Amino acid sequence: MQPTGPRTCSAPWGCADEVFTGLEGSWTLTRDIVGAARMTGTAVFRRLPSGLFAYREEARVQLENGRSHTGSQNYFYERAPGGFLVHFAEEPMRLFHAVAIAPQGDALVGTTTHLCIADTYDSRYVFRADGSFEVTHTVKGPRKDYVSRTVFTRLPPAT
Repeated sequence: MQPTGPRTCSAPWGCADEVFTGLEGSWTLTRDIVGAARMTGTAVFRRLPSGLFAYREEARVQLENGRSHTGSQNYFYERAPGGFLVHFAEEPMRLFHAVAIAPQGDALVGTTTHLCIADTYDSRYVFRADGSFEVTHTVKGPRKDYVSRTVFTRLPPAT
């Protein structure tokens, strides 16, 4: 992962090196897997003593065929110069991808690619000026062919 060069900042996320810190907390998530399913639920980035964030999402999945079920996913996020790393929640941890962040208009954007055997995950993270962020995974290969788009909106702190 390469540093992004000069400090480039965008409200409310700050500079590329500060985006990681801004992830901490609770979020609503809405995910569209184009032509297959829609998910709604919550995601939490919880700081661990190591400085990593434990990410957990829980959502209700509504399939195009009308069936529904619940689902969850876990990752670890790690601060890195100019962005962050995303690891699968395995022991030992295994890297999913490294996200280097750069300005694009009034947003901060990170793009990355992960090869999973013969399937390629092209991912794009967009940190918006309204404080939300979006993650899009375009997956192509002999076993997979889909686009997953997730929008995260911060939940207010619990009182």
